[in-house]
Amino acid sequence: MFNRVLMVSAAAMFAATAANAQTVGLGSTKSSMVAAMTTAISNVVSGKTILKMRRQVMGGTQKYIPVVNAGELEFAVSNMVQYAMAVDGRQLSKRKYDNLRLVATLMRFRTGLLVKNDSGIKTVADLKGKRFAYGFKGAPLFDAFARVMLGTAGINYDKEIKRVPAVGLAQHWNLFKQGKVDGVIAGVGGGPNKDMNAKISSGVRYLSFPTDTADAKKWIATIPGGVFEEVKAAKPYVAVKTPSVVLIGYDFMLFTNKNVPEKTVAEVAKAMVAGVKDFHAVSPVWRTYNEKRAQKDQGAKYPYHAGAIKAYKELGLWSR
Repeated sequence: MFNRVLMVSAAAMFAATAANAQTVGLGSTKSSMVAAMTTAISNVVSGKTILKMRRQVMGGTQKYIPVVNAGELEFAVSNMVQYAMAVDGRQLSKRKYDNLRLVATLMRFRTGLLVKNDSGIKTVADLKGKRFAYGFKGAPLFDAFARVMLGTAGINYDKEIKRVPAVGLAQHWNLFKQGKVDGVIAGVGGGPNKDMNAKISSGVRYLSFPTDTADAKKWIATIPGGVFEEVKAAKPYVAVKTPSVVLIGYDFMLFTNKNVPEKTVAEVAKAMVAGVKDFHAVSPVWRTYNEKRAQKDQGAKYPYHAGAIKAYKELGLWSR
């Protein structure tokens, strides 16, 4: 009888806990690296807190930024480039999104231009007059990136390539695998990168960006938070075929609305720290993420949520 009472009590407590568990949303794209990132984050947060984090898939980062800003979605993931554009109200964002706050700085992401390993294309400048994806209406950030990447070598994206229409990233990667374009944009260590290297007979390799020319300095300045960054060859980096290459680096961010309760944001921030090893086990893409990096200073213009600051201070990580 006593054991039965204990079982009933335990069941009641479990039911009460489940009933009280708060569900929060996490903005995500349908595919690409962001989808994999949000899947990992939702799993870690749901597994390490009483929160239930559920991915909310939308048509792109520019679609869910306004939703988070309006307080209709609690969390989302973005690269720092788009986040800064949203807060500043420039380039891809037509207005300022003042309600956004940071929760965690995630991995360092490096991206560049891939070509077939056996192509005669040795430098970014060699892409002038070549076939390249154009448009990116479903992924507008990559229209901006294409302009920057080609612009570093003085190539006019609108006039000096052979345009091959593409709506999104996956489509332009498929065009590359089909031999219909001569170069593509891809991030180091990601699945698409490995897929293209495996399916293209000669493999793929990165081109190094020039860094000290007037064009290079002009165009890198248009990417908020973006810098030229040397990436050394490593086993997970299948497209780095030389000892090192110069790519474009920037951070990925977990962000929220300033009005989300401090307790909720603190729970998520602590889970992100507690889950470092879990994230590392998911993919090499996470290898640059760690506890200290989570609270990285992104500058006074891009503050952290008060709940995140509280969590990092309690964990002894807040460094300012």
